[in-house]
Amino acid sequence: MPRRRIDDVASLPCPLDRARVKARMFDTILIANRGEIACRVIRTCRRLGIRTVAVYSQADADAQHVRQADEAHCIGGPRPQDSYLRGDAIIEVAKKTGAQAIHPGYGFLSENADFADAVEAAGIVFIGPKAGSMRKMGSKAGAKELMQAAGVPVVPGYTGEDQTPELLHREADRIGYPLMIKAAHGGGGKGMRIVRTSDEFLPNLESCQREARNAFGRDRVLLERYVEQPRHIEIQVFGDAYGGAIHLNERECSAQRRYQKVLEESPSPFLTPELRRAMGEAAVLAARAIDYVNAGTVEFIVGPDGGFYFMEINTRLQVEHPVTEMVTGLDLVEWQLRIAAGQPLPLAQDEIAQRGHAIEVRLYAEDPDAGFLPGSGRLERLVLPQPSAHVRIDSGVVEGDTVTIFYDPMIAKLIVWDTDRPRALARLRDALAQCEIAGPKSNVEFLERLVRHPAVVEATIDTGLLDRRLEEFLPAPGSPPTDLLVAATVARLLDEERRGRGCSAASGDPGSPWAASDGWRLGHAGHRTLASTLRGERLEVQAQGHGGGYRVAIDGTAHAVSGARFEDGALSLRIEERAQRVRVLDTGARTVVHDGRARLRLETVPLYQADDAAAAAGADRVLAPMPGRVVLVRVAPGNAVQQGQDVMVIEAMKMELALKAPRDGTVAEVRAAMGDFVEADAVLVTLDP
Repeated sequence: MPRRRIDDVASLPCPLDRARVKARMFDTILIANRGEIACRVIRTCRRLGIRTVAVYSQADADAQHVRQADEAHCIGGPRPQDSYLRGDAIIEVAKKTGAQAIHPGYGFLSENADFADAVEAAGIVFIGPKAGSMRKMGSKAGAKELMQAAGVPVVPGYTGEDQTPELLHREADRIGYPLMIKAAHGGGGKGMRIVRTSDEFLPNLESCQREARNAFGRDRVLLERYVEQPRHIEIQVFGDAYGGAIHLNERECSAQRRYQKVLEESPSPFLTPELRRAMGEAAVLAARAIDYVNAGTVEFIVGPDGGFYFMEINTRLQVEHPVTEMVTGLDLVEWQLRIAAGQPLPLAQDEIAQRGHAIEVRLYAEDPDAGFLPGSGRLERLVLPQPSAHVRIDSGVVEGDTVTIFYDPMIAKLIVWDTDRPRALARLRDALAQCEIAGPKSNVEFLERLVRHPAVVEATIDTGLLDRRLEEFLPAPGSPPTDLLVAATVARLLDEERRGRGCSAASGDPGSPWAASDGWRLGHAGHRTLASTLRGERLEVQAQGHGGGYRVAIDGTAHAVSGARFEDGALSLRIEERAQRVRVLDTGARTVVHDGRARLRLETVPLYQADDAAAAAGADRVLAPMPGRVVLVRVAPGNAVQQGQDVMVIEAMKMELALKAPRDGTVAEVRAAMGDFVEADAVLVTLDP
């Protein structure tokens, strides 16, 4: 069928046109990705009766997408460049297995125009936009110029090819401050700096160009006027091969940290019906400007006055697409497959439903208390809410799997839906309270504070609020709430008594008092001191009693507890005469309880434990906090340094980290050079003792 242009934003090929197109679908597709997106695509394909082929790296041999696919093939080593970025190896597997199409997921090769061309050249369908559309969006500068010519609103700025620092500085002064420097080729929050005065421009330009060069191989930047306190609102678009283009309404992604989305929701609580209509029409106009086919996302920055400006088009499915699915009732992966198979858009613009409110957060293996450093390791415990009509879990791991150092440390996406925003927030708070992750550290507690913060509850958050006021979303120093600490202590006591009864029952003389381990002493229940750590700080609590009745002393103050017992995964008890009920998420090596508003996580440690003799040695070494690439070495052996002075800069997981001297001293060794890839905990710099 010949391609035709449709001028009316709301129009689509009519039902007669759709009927003329032969309905066909793929028999087999290959998924050129990993993790939760690969599992997500497999789920849709299974429902449609489509056979799936997965590819995997050596690090992912036991991954869930490998286990769930109908067939899986190893394509190389654990590093992405040795496996998931090897387009030739992926295409070879597709040919060998008879796959008719390749779904790129998101990340890796999903926005690589050369890969899309190679797939098509091999006679295989690329499930995404054409390479030409990708190339038009591959440069932020070129994309901005194209959108401006098409009549899509853009932020004032400079996108020229002359990149001399002097000219860029003059252009910045002309545009005015605050101003944003952005890598012209890239995304994901890399290569972006906000500059507020002319004096700050050149140092920020140098840092931005260095980060862009390391991440994307090119250091061209563009300059944009920075919109203060902006909202980030994106529009989901779809196009087909017959000139059809529609939008599926918006997602608001204003809750961000370092340009990384933290919470996404639909519909946006900020948009009026008129603004929603205008942004939807602009998004469709943007898609048509590049002859867009398949799924894409047009991202806008929106000022407090409602003025909106084009940022970029992500030429792929987005991580946050489930919120759109929850409010429209549509399967966007199915739409991708159908359009790639040559079918027209399944629905017209006026047939797109919008029901209720959906919110998504991402559970990561990361440590918010340590600057959100990504983590890795075996998931010793992974408890997530049961999926339902109100709760959806998208995950690529299960308990016992390993979060590897080589890829994004996402554990799962938690998506909730309800009839309105307050109810959806309540669902999300309850769903987060049910989560428990042990092994690598996680951001669960951070997310719980986020969804209770007034800026989120009242929908006033902007893209910079988390970075400006991050301390409000992190735990305050000091002791935990007394009642929660008492409840955690009682949960540990009851669990120890349960274990003790098990030991007694397994002994040769279950009735003997010597087989009991309940702390009993002649004439009274024994006093016990329970030791644990809370965020690395040692905590001791004294306890006396058994069988649900206790006296728990905290900082010298005793609290009487009665009627304590476990039931249905919760602990009910009376503290003095106040009845309490807390959710018990874990006991044993750790005790984790949740009172519906906050959680307390205590790591069990021996009562008598020697100090770590190696701790003192830490003052003589600078360690890599995570795997990364060394981008700057600022010292050499023999240099004198002061405490807090930058000694090295590494790039890891979309950010630069400045490593600092732990004390005043003299550099003894520098064990890494610029460009080296280093593992977590590697010694990079040592000081003379």
